[in-house]
Amino acid sequence: MISDIEDLRRRYPAPTARALSKQLRHLDPHCRRFVELSPFLVIASGGGAQHLDASPRGGEPGFVKVRDEHTLLIPDAHGNNRLDTLNNVVATASVGLLFLVPGVDETLRINGTARLRDEDEFLRIFGTDARPPRLVIEVSVLEAFLHCGKSMMRSKLWSREARLDRSVLPSLGEMLKDQTGSTAPAETQQEMVARYEKDL
Repeated sequence: MISDIEDLRRRYPAPTARALSKQLRHLDPHCRRFVELSPFLVIASGGGAQHLDASPRGGEPGFVKVRDEHTLLIPDAHGNNRLDTLNNVVATASVGLLFLVPGVDETLRINGTARLRDEDEFLRIFGTDARPPRLVIEVSVLEAFLHCGKSMMRSKLWSREARLDRSVLPSLGEMLKDQTGSTAPAETQQEMVARYEKDL
């Protein structure tokens, strides 16, 4: 078992100069363009008592707004109201973001501090949305860098041949019925999709 950083570091070559120098403290034009094209991100956050969370967020390309070279605005779209990410932001004010663009193997990683904003000036930015957010997550960029495409190439995530038919898993309703012990009839996949489409 590896228990200290020195032992871990000895097992790997030193990172290349390029891997270190690509890390920015702001959003350059390439980072900004990546965010503008991205319809999907994963936001990682942590709260007290080692509570960690990674949550998917999606919308039309550019649903995350670049306010300036140091600031991103993420609308908190309507969801399940667990508020895991929002609780963590209140607790620690730290987030990590991973932006994806369909068909592009590279990803964009951003780490920073975060605040929850409910002022009209922030909500108005997303006022044209069909369902405007209740809150906006304001992220101040501390680190931004493009991540190589090896993981996407290995996974073939964007490959048509890698796509699986939804039937390889039970419907979400069936899985939740098993996990929760519910005695109610399981919602079918078609029923769930129809319900979600009214609430996007």
